[in-house]
Amino acid sequence: MTDRPWLAAYPQGVPAEIDPAQYRSLVQLMEEAFRDYAGRTAYSFMGKDISYGETDALSRQFAAYLQGLGLARGDRVALMMPNVPQYPIAVAAVLRAGFVVVNVNPLYTPRELERQLRDSGAKAIVIIENFAPTLQACIANTAVKHVVLCAMGDRLGLLKGAIVNFVVRNVKKLVPPYQLPGAVGFNDALAKGASARFNPPELNPDDIALLQYTGGTTGVSKGAVLLHRNVIANVLQSEAWNAPVMSKVPAGEQPTAVCALPLYHIFAFTVNMMLSMRTGGKTILIPNPRDLPAVLKELSKHRFHSFPAVNTLFNGLANHPDFNSVDWSHLKVSVGGGMAVQAAVAKLWLAKTGCPICEGYGLSETSPSASCNPVTATEFSGTIGVPIPSTSMRILDDDGHDITASGQPGEIAIQGPQVMAGYWQRPDETAKAMTEDGYFKTGDIGIMDERGYFKIVDRKKDMILVSGFNVYPNEVEDVVALIPGVLECAVVGVPDEKMGEAVKLVIVKKDPALTEAQVRDYCRTNLTGYKQPKVVEFRTELPKTPVGKILRRELRDKK
Repeated sequence: MTDRPWLAAYPQGVPAEIDPAQYRSLVQLMEEAFRDYAGRTAYSFMGKDISYGETDALSRQFAAYLQGLGLARGDRVALMMPNVPQYPIAVAAVLRAGFVVVNVNPLYTPRELERQLRDSGAKAIVIIENFAPTLQACIANTAVKHVVLCAMGDRLGLLKGAIVNFVVRNVKKLVPPYQLPGAVGFNDALAKGASARFNPPELNPDDIALLQYTGGTTGVSKGAVLLHRNVIANVLQSEAWNAPVMSKVPAGEQPTAVCALPLYHIFAFTVNMMLSMRTGGKTILIPNPRDLPAVLKELSKHRFHSFPAVNTLFNGLANHPDFNSVDWSHLKVSVGGGMAVQAAVAKLWLAKTGCPICEGYGLSETSPSASCNPVTATEFSGTIGVPIPSTSMRILDDDGHDITASGQPGEIAIQGPQVMAGYWQRPDETAKAMTEDGYFKTGDIGIMDERGYFKIVDRKKDMILVSGFNVYPNEVEDVVALIPGVLECAVVGVPDEKMGEAVKLVIVKKDPALTEAQVRDYCRTNLTGYKQPKVVEFRTELPKTPVGKILRRELRDKK
């Protein structure tokens, strides 16, 4: 096809198209893995390995338990946990039982949780006890009738599990008091399910697999309806894309992925958990990616090949004094997503690991991957790469027409088998987001060059208008991130009487001696006048989502 110039950038062996029809459902994909890789480790968590066979048996028991609650096919089950083994077991169970997964951020406030439970109509929730008080505060206003409570040590064996739970509850005091009458413990639910009958439903590609609520960093969170075929497509697209380097994992060595991103986030859900299922890989579960010493200590025990992460995590790890305690030499692919990867971080990561960060791009609405840099690239491109197999991307003007001129900014629109069916019970929002010919309008402003590489210039809503000139925060952040004393930075627009809006820059220092004057001098040298920050502020940390995406909105609100 002449309108897909990006195909020329595909590494040898990567197909232009994938066939999502090879599985009828995610359950068929998972059950194939359970059968073919029964003896292999599926998940490694706090020193305990859980095999594919064990995941199969436990998820079947939990599926039987859920069916015994009287839920109807297609009912929604909320999952509110960090990266613990109960999460993948519960996902497999919910889908096998014919229900719909609703991924919930465990750090939600009661207001946010109530809103999502009400919007999804979830009738059951599987939640880790640490966040039970949040549920207690809002459950009466929701349709939730069944609560399954997990604890950190549930799947670590009797002795180790008891010790871990004691430490979490009594030493670290991470479980506040709560009351949830009628709640059932996860292990008790498994025991009940073991003696119950499991009735596997007939699932179809167009059945809903999950409601993935958008991050809401630019407005009210909406549930993206992802069908079984959407996620299957993205798993197969990701597998095909990574194949040129993952095929170099030595024969007989199990492909192993680090899962430091939260599994309730679509990036980790698809590219860690489901992709590992497809390839028979091992997933190293990291429950708290913000605890960098613990992350590095865990990674020092493993040999691993794949590491999907966000810029802030790559940056934090690469700058950590314990970085060299880990053997990075087997790493084949580092995928950066969720937010823009900064050139300074990519350069440092490559220097320290020898494995370049391949920046990709996607959204909850696209299951999530839509584009990525070739995994065979040896240097950082500063782009989001090219559309992955079976995917088409366009640049649209404000009237929805194609911008054909190379390098002209417009809204990125995506078409492919991974694009959602729509927003949950929001036909108006769905209509706004889709073009007549089936492209999803991302709300991200980008450009495409003559080779078919795309670059994000910014989000529509994050653009700053200074005296009629467009300022894209990513551009300013990229410049400031290159200042040696800067650890992290973020740029937002703030109201200004003279110019309408002005640029505000917030910095977290790497070097305590860094001064505002040095920052301003650097900006003066590297940025045209209207792009230079009017306000420079130093902070000890930046507000972030649990995935590590910087919340510009919060910086904007706190002037």
